[in-house]
Amino acid sequence: MTTLIESFLEAMAAERGASRNTIEAYRRDLDDYSSFLAKRRRDPLDATSGDISAFIAARSATGLAASSLARRLSCVRQFHKHLYVERQRADDPSATIEGPRRGRPLPKTLSVKEIETLIAVAREGLDAPERPARQRLAAARLACLIELAYASGLRVSELIALPKSAARVKESLIAVRGKGDKERLAPISEPAKAAMRRYRELLSEIAPGAASGPWLFPADSESGHLTRQAFARDLKLVAAAAGVGASRVSPHVLRHAFASHLLQNGADLRVVQDLLGHSDISTTQIYTHVLDERAKAMVRDLHPLADEEKR
Repeated sequence: MTTLIESFLEAMAAERGASRNTIEAYRRDLDDYSSFLAKRRRDPLDATSGDISAFIAARSATGLAASSLARRLSCVRQFHKHLYVERQRADDPSATIEGPRRGRPLPKTLSVKEIETLIAVAREGLDAPERPARQRLAAARLACLIELAYASGLRVSELIALPKSAARVKESLIAVRGKGDKERLAPISEPAKAAMRRYRELLSEIAPGAASGPWLFPADSESGHLTRQAFARDLKLVAAAAGVGASRVSPHVLRHAFASHLLQNGADLRVVQDLLGHSDISTTQIYTHVLDERAKAMVRDLHPLADEEKR
């Protein structure tokens, strides 16, 4: 089983350019599937559609959300398709399995005012000379992270792994390497550039050793840069201080706000797709509720017969 899983994961990485996070998620799901089959004294080469249905039903009984069940089934399907294509077995038992029905939830987002409040609270005390240097540096870093996440729509994995050269960019776009090792251009606003410069100035002054490294956000971690967990923790702390509601705020919510606010202000869905780095327009279509509201407003405000009082 281990050999079959590793072969599949290698193919996903080599042929589809799956990211490390995606590979690890597939590994966890397939280890779970493997354990389930072992209890039924089966393996992937003799598993039936009934085994796969039983696996999904068993995980559903544990209270897993429909989205998590759908992801696990997708992983198992791709695994069995791989075995079929590689002629490890003569059929694909997952082909007839129906996935759990689920409604697609609307993405969480924040208002422009709430984003501005987060940034203002993150900056508090940044220029206060009486404040300890390390606290001022932490404030500058968090303000910079929020500015960049909202201005550029970056995934958190892309944001924390930006090179320090990003702070020297003079243009309004920065090159980002995203999912599948694909490179794209992401927008960067003047306030975000200013936040980067201020943060790097403080970093060079307070921690010159860290500033000399390759990362924009260096940290004492295995990767050498800030971790997503550390950013998420700091973001929730500043959200609580800002009165925004920590449960509503995460690095990914800032990305949602970037997309939602662009569409609200007239951006084309295809343009937003490119800026977010979505390979498929269907992924970007979670924001169509914004377009629906915009269309209703346009009809209400612009159509000559839309206002009942004028008739």
